Parts: sequence; structure tokens; C-alpha cells
Amino acid sequence: MADHTKYGRFDDAGRRYVITDPRTPRPWVNYATNGRYSRLISHAGGGFSYHISPREGRVTRWRYNALPQDRPGHYLYIRHRDTGEIWNPTWQPCGVLPESWECSHEFNRTRWTAEHRGVRVEKTVFVDLEDDVELWLVRITNTASRQAGLDLFAWVELLLGHALNDLINQPNDKHFSDVHLDRASGALVATRRYWVRARGATVAQENADWDRVVWFASSLPVSHFEGSLDAFIGPWRSESNPIAVERNRLGDTEITAGDPCAALQMPLDLAAGQEAEFAIQLGVAPKQDWRQTVPEKVARFRDIANVRASLEAVRTDAEDYLSGVQVATPDADLNRMANLWHQAQARVTFLHGRDAGYYHGGLLFGRGFRDSCQDLLGPLLTRPQWVRQRLLEMAARQWADGHCYHLYFPGTNTGEDAGHSDTPLWLPLAVVEYVRETADTAVLGEQVGFVEPEAAPAPLLEHVFRALDYVFEKKRSPRGLALFGPGDWNDPLDHCGRGGKGETVWGSMALAYGLRLVAEMLDWLGDARVQGVRARFEEMRRVINEHCWDGAWYLRGTNDLGEKIGSRECREGRIYLNTQSWAVMSGVAPEDRARQAMASAWEQLMTPKGPQILKPSYTGVNPNIGLITRCVPGKKENGAVFNHPVSWSILAAAMLGDGARAHDIYRRALPFNPVVDIDRYEVEPYVQAEYVTSPDHPTFGQASHSWLTGSAVWLLRDAIDWICGVRPAFGGLLVDPCVPPSWERWTVTRRFRGAVYEIAISNPRGLSRGQVRLTLDGAPVEGNLLPPRETGGVHRVEAVLER
Repeated sequence: MADHTKYGRFDDAGRRYVITDPRTPRPWVNYATNGRYSRLISHAGGGFSYHISPREGRVTRWRYNALPQDRPGHYLYIRHRDTGEIWNPTWQPCGVLPESWECSHEFNRTRWTAEHRGVRVEKTVFVDLEDDVELWLVRITNTASRQAGLDLFAWVELLLGHALNDLINQPNDKHFSDVHLDRASGALVATRRYWVRARGATVAQENADWDRVVWFASSLPVSHFEGSLDAFIGPWRSESNPIAVERNRLGDTEITAGDPCAALQMPLDLAAGQEAEFAIQLGVAPKQDWRQTVPEKVARFRDIANVRASLEAVRTDAEDYLSGVQVATPDADLNRMANLWHQAQARVTFLHGRDAGYYHGGLLFGRGFRDSCQDLLGPLLTRPQWVRQRLLEMAARQWADGHCYHLYFPGTNTGEDAGHSDTPLWLPLAVVEYVRETADTAVLGEQVGFVEPEAAPAPLLEHVFRALDYVFEKKRSPRGLALFGPGDWNDPLDHCGRGGKGETVWGSMALAYGLRLVAEMLDWLGDARVQGVRARFEEMRRVINEHCWDGAWYLRGTNDLGEKIGSRECREGRIYLNTQSWAVMSGVAPEDRARQAMASAWEQLMTPKGPQILKPSYTGVNPNIGLITRCVPGKKENGAVFNHPVSWSILAAAMLGDGARAHDIYRRALPFNPVVDIDRYEVEPYVQAEYVTSPDHPTFGQASHSWLTGSAVWLLRDAIDWICGVRPAFGGLLVDPCVPPSWERWTVTRRFRGAVYEIAISNPRGLSRGQVRLTLDGAPVEGNLLPPRETGGVHRVEAVLER
């Protein structure tokens, strides 16, 4: 059986994953972004870039379902004048395998090192933190004993604007492309004279320019350029063998219509042993004043010292981001993921949502409200200011009656009101967790508007109350359970409740969870409304236990016909994971039922890659349940090992004090768990996938939808908060580990409210959980809550688990 080392390796000291064989089963991807300009980067140089919105602000093209896969990309071609041989340091698109090659995916940047025919190339791709520009810092060395005469070609295929319109209307849309050489800066400048905004497949016409320009420039002297894709590629050819590179002559074509590209030709002669360093820049600027700003930016990044400084700033920012929390435990794999890859992935999901990836087109769904409310739990550890801004942004996507957009497009302030029952319930979670981390109570008084422009703004805390009120008062059944409507967290349970009668037990638990969290915050604030919120929580707890206990686990719900879902009476979909873990998380399950429900889940759902989302998988279509029954058994929501619910089950196990179980499932869920061959697993071994195919399908172990999944942030918090056991509380930092009994000692370094806590935890009695004895800077602390140190500084903590 081949594990991931067939294609690469972790370099934990260097904080990178090194791909050593480019012939991976799928493109293995990274992200580089400053939060506005974003580049998706595969190890083979594929991917695309966009500005702010991947739908309205797409910069370059990338073709989903392309054959060959992963085309096009942002490529550097190297042509040897003496032989005419052409190759790429990224291996693709020419497909010439260099004599030595590696690709390092790092935090917010990617680097290739390749050597072929006596030429060594180091290429690092990243995005400047301040300016919206992608930079390629390239060093080329002639390692041969004779002179090397080279021609270098930097090339990208441009899209310029609305990616959905480009996909469905490209033959017409290309009539508005504009690429020309700006003589003042020496850069190719591209834009579009027609811009579709917030539009689907319609013939309705708008009358607007794309409000941006794109520029492409090099710090090396440029002999020729090309703006026409047709002229660069040539007829009946592809990126693999572009006619212009083969002929060693770009055509200096400026276009006012046609498919656009940006290509630069740069002759380079190197004596034996000589090296050259240069930079390619691909940037975006507002159209209105580009003639002033673009030449200034081009000049800045033609200076290699400035490019090096930009790269160093990216590295420094990465180190600062990751320093918010670091652990050292007996489990090297947990350390690797919690210290780097979970954090990197959680940052990406916060910035990108589910709207731009190799498995998400960025064309239809925008930023998910539910997703964003969870994604912020990652940056909250280290960039709380980002989270504060996002909270206010999301609260403004709420209607005055309390319901919210299910998804929205930040660049256009539009969205979709899908009617999912759970969507409003995530806002309370997000707000409470932000306040719990920061103690920033001022945010609760921030005035935020509603979707309706005529509605008077209200404090953020009022938005929280309206979210809870909407579901509790308007979206419950006569029995008091939350209504399914067109779906809940499990979107393809989408025909259980369209008739207005189906009940979601998980949604009822989510409502109880929100009520419990808000009650905890109100109690800390001394707000008298806590009594009413607690009363509602108790009511939800009562009705869930009265109507939803199925003897050994909790039901998933009922449909409009009153038929049970997730019951021992069901032939398929008999037990669902979420209602067992959320019975614990929400606090609605009495202890005996909590333990029985989780025991049933472990017994019936467990696989070598973690527990399945449900079992048995559905094998036939049930129109009264929904799309989930149309999914093939064992994949996606129909019985896969879906990592998001897996992460909640880890949390539930830890809440019950089962440290061995929590740690075991965490390890099963890791992407490099070598249960199956890496060629079966297929996707990146360094980030979580949305799901792994379960044994209910012949392709058990095959994973899909990597990077943009909420599982990363929850696994991060599982590892830090619940297993290692250092998590925020309103009154300070709580130390409450739940570990395998074999763990003897571990450390957690954690930034919290302006101070740094270096916490060393010992477990001399081999416990999973116990009473915690604390000292803070040498002084005993009563209980297991570290009081916040408002003066900042570094504080040393010793913690001992005792019976």
C-alpha cells in the first residue's frame, strides 16, 4: 500500500508540504491571498486568480472538467535556443519532467525548484499583502559549464470580469475584451468594456464597464508581448505546445475583441555558473485612475528588493498568524495539523468560504451565511479584528423579522433567501464565540442595518435575539420542534419539510444550542433577559427528549407525512451521526441518554476513516426525504465519512470525558491516515476533504472536495480546545484537557486578550480527564480558570491533572 510519501513528504521544521513527484492522482493545491486578490495554485502551475469576488472579479480562466485536467494556469515557459526544447519549472503544461523537481506548498505561498538541461529554476508565487498583485519571484541559474541562451515566456489566459457570463456567453462576451501595451509603464494592461453584475443565465443587458484593469509586467527587459489567446496558442493546439513559444516569437498583438491573454517574452543569456533573478507581476487596480496607479505599482515591483521585501512580509505575517496558538503533544501528527495545516485551511475557508476552489466554481453560491459563522472560529484565535468585521457584515444580511440570507455576494450586496431552517441560528454562535474570546462587549451595541433599507438599524445583540426569536416563534411545529422547511445543515434533506410539517431534530438541537450559548453570555453580562432565554432552552430540551428519543439514539426528524427519519424503524437511514453528537453539544441529552446515543453511533457508524454521517446508506430514491436519497450510497451526504459531522462527534466524545475515543477519531479523520492507498484517496494529504467515501461504496477511501470545508476549523478547535484542553471562557482561559491516558505531558502556547500564556500540562496519573491544579507565574490559582492579564506580557502556567 502506497501512502502519501509516494508523491511527497511533510517538512514540519520548514512548515511546508514538499511534492517530489508531480504525477499525483489529482491536482494538489494551495492558496495565496491578501483577502482581496486571491490565487489558487496547483503543484503543476494550474489554477486561477480573482479579485474580491470569484464571480464578478475573475482575473484568469480555469476550466472545470478540462482534459488534460488542471488547465490553464499561470505558466513560465523556458525555451533553449540551441535545441528549441521547451519546458516548465511547474512540469505542466508542457509535461516535460525536469531532471530534478519539487514543489513546496507553504502558508500563503508556493515554491518550485526544478533543474533541466543545465538550468536550475526557483520560482516562488505569492500575493503582496498591501497591493493587489500576484508576484512570481524567479531565480534562474546556469549550472552547466557553457553559456545558456534562453527565451522565457510568462503567460496567463485572462477572463476579466464575470466568470458565469464567460462560461455561458463566451462567444459574445469576448467582443468586449481589451488588451494593450501601456507605453508609460511597459506593462500589458487588460480590461473589459462590458461587465455583467449579479446576473445568471439571462439575456437582460446591462450597460457598465468592468470597473478594474489587470496588468502584467516583468522586471526583465521584454522583447515581445501577446494579447491574443488565438495568436499565442495557435489553431488545434493547447497550452502544452503554443505556436508562439515554439516559433520563439510573440506577435505584439493588442486586441479590442477576442479571447484575451497576457504573454511576455524575455531573452536571457547566462554564462556558466551565472544566475539571474527577476519578478513577474499580475495585478488589479481600479479603472478610474489606473493611468496613475499602475505605472507606480509596476515600478515598485520591478525593483527586486521590493519583491523580496514583499515575500518576507508574507513570511512574517504567516509566522505571526500561526503564533496565536501552538501545541507540543506526544502526537506529532496532531502537532503538525494544529500548528500549521488546520490553521492554514481555516484561514482559507474564512477568506474564501465555499465560493472559489477546485471543487467549487465560485459562480453560483457566493458566501454561505452558515459557513461563515463557523469559519470565523479559526481566525478568531489570531485575527479577532477580521472576525469583528465579518460579524457586522453578516448581521446586515438579516431581515428585520430575524431570518437571514442563506448565501450572499459581498461585492454586490445580493444573495439568496433559501429558507433553510438553521441559517439564522448560526449568528448567535458566531457572536457568542467572538465575545467569549475577546470580551469585546462593545460589539454587541454596534448598530447594524437589515436587508430592508426602510428597517431601522438595531444593536448587534438585537440581531442575535431576532435570529433566535424567528426560529423559536415562527418555525416550530405544534409539538414544539423546529420545522425542516427546504432543508437544514444537511442540505440534501431537502424534501422532508417543504409542506410545512416536517420536523428537524438536529435543527431543534441547534436552536437549543444557540439558546444555551446566548444564556451563558447574558449571565456573564448580568442581563436580566437570561431567564427568558433559559426558559426557552428548557422547553426545547423537554420537547426533544419527549418526542425524539428512539430507544437507543435520537431521531433525525420527521417528514411532511409524519414518517420518522433516523429511526430503528427505518430500513435505510436508520441512524444519523449529527443528532447524537449535537444532543451532547447542545446539552439537551441527560447523561445516560448522551452516553447511550454516542455508544450507538460508535457501534453502528464507525469505519477506519471515522464515523459515517448515516447508516445504512439510501439505495433508492425517496421523494419525501430528498436529494440525499439520489446520491450514490457511500458518497457525499448519503453515508460517506463526512468530516464536518465527524469533527462534532470528536467534540461530543471530549465533552463526555472520553479522551481515548476523541483522540482516536481525530486521528482517523486526518487526511494522511494510511487506511487506503494514496492513489485511491487522491486529494491533498495536508488538508481536510469534505468527505471520504465509506465502505458502502466500492471506492472506499476516495476523498473529494478538499480545502473548502468547515471540518478544518472544527478539527482545529477539537484539538486545541477539547483534547489539549485550553479554551476561552467569558471569565478567562479554561484549562480542561481530555486526552488519551497515555499522554504524560504536553504544552499549549496561546494568545488570549492581549497576553500570551505558555501552559505546560502534566498527567502523572494517566487520566483522560481530571481535576486541574494550576499555578500562574508561580502563584496557585483556584479552580481551572486562568484570569485574563489585561497588562499583556508572557505568563507561564503549570497544570496538573489529578483525580
